[in-house]
Amino acid sequence: MINLQNLLDDAKCYDELRQLRWPEGVLCPHCEASLITKQGHDTTQPARQKYRCGAGLRYFDDLTGTVLAGHHQPLKTWILCLYFMGLNLSNAQIAEELGLNPNDAQRMTEQLRTGIVERQPEPVLSGEVECDEVYAIAGHKGHPGPVQRKRRRGRRRRLKGARGRGTLATEKPPILGMIQRGGAVVIRMLENVQQKTIRPLIETFIAPGTRVHTDEYVIYCRLTEWGYEHKTVCHSRGESARDEDGDGFHEIQVNTMEGFWSLLRSWLRPHRGISQEKLPLYLGFFQFVHNTRSRGKGLLTPLLALLVS
Repeated sequence: MINLQNLLDDAKCYDELRQLRWPEGVLCPHCEASLITKQGHDTTQPARQKYRCGAGLRYFDDLTGTVLAGHHQPLKTWILCLYFMGLNLSNAQIAEELGLNPNDAQRMTEQLRTGIVERQPEPVLSGEVECDEVYAIAGHKGHPGPVQRKRRRGRRRRLKGARGRGTLATEKPPILGMIQRGGAVVIRMLENVQQKTIRPLIETFIAPGTRVHTDEYVIYCRLTEWGYEHKTVCHSRGESARDEDGDGFHEIQVNTMEGFWSLLRSWLRPHRGISQEKLPLYLGFFQFVHNTRSRGKGLLTPLLALLVS
């Protein structure tokens, strides 16, 4: 686990980064050769070591090939920003904590979220899997063009979205969730909730033959045709769980997924409205956080290790 006291010093930050990136010794990021010679330090960041690959004769440094390369902010600022993101601070709070311009903080957090989402391993769910959908209110925050083209009136503060199932076009995009009981979760924003939009995701992330639990929404009615064992619970009859085999255990339910939605809503709340364009990044970041099953200081190490891998 990373010692937060070390993050106050750039040299110690680079030491931590090297241990995460090259636990068995420095390797060339271009050809993975181990024949490496040191070539001094960066002139603007003295703690940043430079290297030369003896096989490909190419030069690189501690950050080459990572999302942290090519920026003027010190490494300790990036790592502390990542730590605060793991604590779920908003962009405005991170800017205040680090003494940054709010626009700089927003660019940094967006780049870090993008790096996590692009690099995180995608799980394949099996065993007992629950599927459900939820709807988020997400417009075009910071992007007035789409609002002007639609010629709608500005939304008043605290005005809730229209009742019923939403779509991306109505600024109430659906989010499909798939969670393995005792395992990982996958969440994706959809354009709408139709069989043609959920089928590719289900077939990508759920192993064939898996038992899938859902409510009785019609979009899930063809799961059996798609190669899955399908079990449903009927919420319209007041049924939250059902004991199908008579053993006293109510195994037919989607309560795990519904509990996850409560966690997601709490995670998104501090950010005070997220645009449709940025919502997938926030969802992907929270997916990694949930699947890592770490919080606080324990979360920083897997986040940083993924970014420098």
